Amino acid sequence: MRLADDPDIGRFRAEFAAFLDAHLPTAAEAVERPRSSAHVPAWARRWQRTLFDAGWLLPGQPPEFGGRNATLPQQLAHLEELARRRIYHSFNPQGLGIVAASLITFGTDEQKHRWAVPVLRAEITAALGMSEPGAGSDLASLRTRAVADGDHFVVNGQKVWTSGAHDADILLTFVRTDPDAPKHKGISCLVIPTDTDGVVRRPFGSLAAPDDLDFNEVFFTDVRVPRENLVGPLNEGWRVANGSLGHERTLLWLSFAERLDDLIRDAPCDEDWYATLLMDAQALRLLGYRQLGPDPDPAEISVLKLLGSEAVQDASLHALEAHGADGLRHPELTGPYHHMNAEDFSASWFERYARSFAGTIAGGTSEIQRNIIAERILGLPR
Repeated sequence: MRLADDPDIGRFRAEFAAFLDAHLPTAAEAVERPRSSAHVPAWARRWQRTLFDAGWLLPGQPPEFGGRNATLPQQLAHLEELARRRIYHSFNPQGLGIVAASLITFGTDEQKHRWAVPVLRAEITAALGMSEPGAGSDLASLRTRAVADGDHFVVNGQKVWTSGAHDADILLTFVRTDPDAPKHKGISCLVIPTDTDGVVRRPFGSLAAPDDLDFNEVFFTDVRVPRENLVGPLNEGWRVANGSLGHERTLLWLSFAERLDDLIRDAPCDEDWYATLLMDAQALRLLGYRQLGPDPDPAEISVLKLLGSEAVQDASLHALEAHGADGLRHPELTGPYHHMNAEDFSASWFERYARSFAGTIAGGTSEIQRNIIAERILGLPR
């Protein structure tokens, strides 16, 4: 099967490509690199605002949210053009793709304009407070408490693996507001500014990048949060969480498809492995296209997440083994727009393989995805 643009999509793609050619920051401008997934250097903030003001940040949204009411095929062309050129539209991916998207879906008009628009315009950055010790993939087991006290909630507890929290201005935080309800029923969602008294953030490294401090532990001690910061109805945070995870998994499958393309282009491979990479990449794209309609299937998104994360991990291991000792070396950066993605493409093959493990965990582990697929698609018992 061959997929091609119709004339309308072709014009849309050409217009966006011309915009990128005219406005993309130069290598001289893009000197400062982000420190974390919520640290956006000044030049990158200007770039994101340029996209927002022109309606190219999230083209499917209305102009007030950085878009132009684009159709789904047009949105896909936009994402493909960014991926083809290896260009980021935001260096705060959780803020753009999860936090702002969740606020637009579930927030009040005041919350959308107080937090979502500033995140989209890169005036503030955001992180996602979900995982806890003992409540990672099983999010419904979270124990961070929020107790109503007049017109505030008082929050106590801990989050972990919170990407970019030490550089973020706000946290979209999931808390337990009814400890007596079934665990899926007593969860609520709060926006918590990170400069609130009682919020402590402690960044830490990872196996893949011990000096790259992106993960955080976040501690809440008697943190007072106004009731107006409640996103969605009280005790219905599970619905908001599922929406947030859906946004995250959509981001992830696109990321996995890009990484498979990089492996196809850069990694040494024999004919059989090359064919496997091509088939995995194409299958991932075609499955992803199915989820771009108005009613995506959460169970099928789990198939995307599982296929993408494990295909990238298998391919990264194969590439590392094919390079042998050279897999420990850092490559020289070449090609257009390399200044927009230096972190991703300056890594050694060993680092790429080590990072691939995160893909099988973030957004729900492979084990969780297999359970969802077994129960909701195959109809197997719990």
